Amino acid sequence: MSEAKLSLLSFKGKMKILHMTWIAFFLSFYVWFNHAPLMASIRDTMGLSGQQVKVILIMNVALTIPARVIIGMLVDKYGPRRMYSALLFISSFLCFAFAMSKNFEQLAITRFLLGFAGAGFVIGIRMVSEWFPAKEVGLAEGIYGGWGNFGSATAAMTLPLIMLFFGGDNAWRYAAGMTGILSLVFSVIYFFSVSDTPKGSTYFKPKKSGAMEITSPKDFFFYLLVNVPMCAALAVLAWKLGPANLGLLSATLTHTIYFVLTGIYAFQALRIYQINKHVFFETLPEIEQYKFKQVAIINLSYFVTFGSELAVVSMLPLFFLDTFGLSQTTAGLLAGSFSFTNLFARPLGGLLSDKAGRKRSLVFLLSGLSIGYFLMGQINASWPLSMAVLLTFSCAMLVTSGNGAVFAMVPLIKRRLTGQVAGMAGAYGNVGAVSFLTVLSFVSPQLFFFVIATAAILTLSIVLFFFEEPAGHMAEVLPDGTVKMIEVT
Repeated sequence: MSEAKLSLLSFKGKMKILHMTWIAFFLSFYVWFNHAPLMASIRDTMGLSGQQVKVILIMNVALTIPARVIIGMLVDKYGPRRMYSALLFISSFLCFAFAMSKNFEQLAITRFLLGFAGAGFVIGIRMVSEWFPAKEVGLAEGIYGGWGNFGSATAAMTLPLIMLFFGGDNAWRYAAGMTGILSLVFSVIYFFSVSDTPKGSTYFKPKKSGAMEITSPKDFFFYLLVNVPMCAALAVLAWKLGPANLGLLSATLTHTIYFVLTGIYAFQALRIYQINKHVFFETLPEIEQYKFKQVAIINLSYFVTFGSELAVVSMLPLFFLDTFGLSQTTAGLLAGSFSFTNLFARPLGGLLSDKAGRKRSLVFLLSGLSIGYFLMGQINASWPLSMAVLLTFSCAMLVTSGNGAVFAMVPLIKRRLTGQVAGMAGAYGNVGAVSFLTVLSFVSPQLFFFVIATAAILTLSIVLFFFEEPAGHMAEVLPDGTVKMIEVT
């Protein structure tokens, strides 16, 4: 641990890559969550209703679901340097478009497209795993994820102050636009400052592109099942916006979206078969096999940890404002304490996973966060504000540590599939966010927290009974056909 602390002061070799990559992630989240602390001003200046505000919150996390899966495939194929630079570059212009929105429809569309920025997390997972050995990867991924995730907390704490500096009805536009400028500038810096692997190392790529490789017929059907929630979450969003609820989409458009999502799932199922049909006719060598159930359980764990974090970060400023009658600036600063814990708790979660074991650490953290959310569900206006903030901070410590523990395991499944595993797990985080925010649109904040606690308990049970501690080594086949053993523990 002391060596890790000392190395953090370095900006050479693998530490330079870590620092540059967490900054890229930080900026992607700074852009992605630039709306949350400004939401009260956006609501007032744009004349939004309460339901329209909730739509904006849901739209912000919707596109990230397919984007993380797609980005995961692309990063495995093209490498993290090019993909992170491209993501930051494109996100900057989407941010400018959001800042210039003139009505609710434009706000909703640009917020939906800005979900693309949230896919950046996946890219850095592959980059960090290429530069750090297995015995350090949990802590390194935790530092990357934790310090990068701090972008949302920084947005909550700084953007209201920037808005006060500008003043006027357009102040939120200037504050949001500044985040896009930062993203644009760093996209160029990142491209010319990093490389995908250390000199002389092999960048393992999937043998085929378009779907994740699986290694048994049972896993083929499991893979099809795991893909369902990602399309279903988007279908729920369309239903929420459709005539049966908010009425923002016509019945024809809503049914068209359902049809398109069904087509996307069918096409993806076809690609999964095309990539993996050989598993029905031959048994792969044991050295190339892995258990897809490990991926599925990682997905579900991230659904609860990161999914709940996204949902809570999105609603917490307004929750504190409305519950305790605070100013927008004060509510944003206090709510930012939830994401603030990423700065140190996510690395601690990764370190705990490195030292105490992957499964044991996850069981401990899931148990703790379920209790934390249950207690948060009891916060009301009669509580002392200090007690509410302390409980929020404590719960956030467990949630963000859980994020670190989950992604300490992602690079240990199959090295050449790391981007895709990270992409699917990351997408499940957003499925969780859409699911929990959809629940929030129907129930009180208190019941919303109880629902998350229940989901955490169910996930804990699955981890206890079905997750297997990763093996000591994994095997990868080099381009020349030789086998390389990679240390995992």
